[in-house]
Amino acid sequence: MTTALEPHITSPLAANHRSGDAVTPRVKLYKRRIAISHPDPQAGERLLAEALGAVDRDALHGLLRQLVKASAIGQKPDETNLAFMISTIRSIAPKDSIEALLVSQMVSVHMAAMRCACRLACTDDLPQQETVTRALTRLSRTFAAQVEALSRHRNSDERAITVQNLSVQDGGRAIVGNVTQHASMLVAETGPSGTRQGANP
Repeated sequence: MTTALEPHITSPLAANHRSGDAVTPRVKLYKRRIAISHPDPQAGERLLAEALGAVDRDALHGLLRQLVKASAIGQKPDETNLAFMISTIRSIAPKDSIEALLVSQMVSVHMAAMRCACRLACTDDLPQQETVTRALTRLSRTFAAQVEALSRHRNSDERAITVQNLSVQDGGRAIVGNVTQHASMLVAETGPSGTRQGANP
């Protein structure tokens, strides 16, 4: 059974947690529409939304349309490529809309890089090899930058460390009061007298 997407209806789809080992439904491509293959249409939409990190039908519809275009071989969308891209996104598990967009770009860049690698392997023309090599290098660097951006986004919530007890050796200097380290900065709290005792940058 297939269900066509309804782009004009916006409502939450993704559950608060992922559905364990539930299999992400396949997406069927037709000439004029995209359909989700699942016995239960609502469950199929929810599972696919969870896989892509989409928060509602509009987001799901938009991401699918973009991924379908990126899956194309010779300007024709390819179901096998699309299934691979969706599976890869699901394995990375985007946790919010920013990650959903970034991870979708990552798999699209990867697909483009592999197309370049295929062209490079299939040509003996030196000028074409140089052109394709430059494109492949740029795509590879872009992918690495995207991986780094995803890592930074996921680790953006820095944890504060509070030091309450410390020992000072002869000739050393100390700060009186509690010291909190956050974002590479040390801030000294006021001592018992109510005056600031000092701070280290």
